[in-house]
Formats: sequence, structure tokens, C-alpha cells
Amino acid sequence: MSTYYEIPLSPDPQQFNITLAGVEYKFLVTWNVVNTSWMINIADASGEPMVSSIPMVTGADLLEQYGYLGFGFQLVAQTDNAPDVVPTFEDLGSTGHLYAIVG
Repeated sequence: MSTYYEIPLSPDPQQFNITLAGVEYKFLVTWNVVNTSWMINIADASGEPMVSSIPMVTGADLLEQYGYLGFGFQLVAQTDNAPDVVPTFEDLGSTGHLYAIVG
């Protein structure tokens, strides 16, 4: 059985540590002005980069192509009332969400 966790975000660039599937990670979430989307960088607990510049798009596991890294969770972005619309600069954390699915 899978467990869903919302990763609390706000409409600002942010860096934070989070433990998912029993492992601590460092997340960096930034706004990319050129392609008008939120981007995610993930590093291990020591700050060593694991994946960089993942666009926060909807409709897919954002980590699917990195399965060989064995994260043990999925990342899914979704917007309230319009699940196929990507989170915008203004709505991240209010109606635009990022979920971790463990299990």
C-alpha cells in the first residue's frame, strides 16, 4: 500500500531537508523564468547532487527516469481543480502541490 505525503511548499524559491522512505534529502525548488516552471534539485544529506533541474510538470512521476537511483518514492505535481495544469509561480503551495508517494 502506498502512502501519500504533501511536501509543504510556498511560492518562493526554497531549500529544505526532508526525510522520505527513511532517507534524508536536500531539496532546492526554484522558479525558471525562461520556461516558466518550478524546478527541483535533489541532493543527498551531505549536499552531493543526485538529480538537477527536474521541471515540476503534471501527469507523471517526476523521478521515473531516475529509477536506477533507487529513491523509494515517487514525486507527483498536481493543481487543484485542474490536475493537468502545472503549478504557477503564484499558486505553488496553495492550489499547486507536490506529493511524495512512498511504497
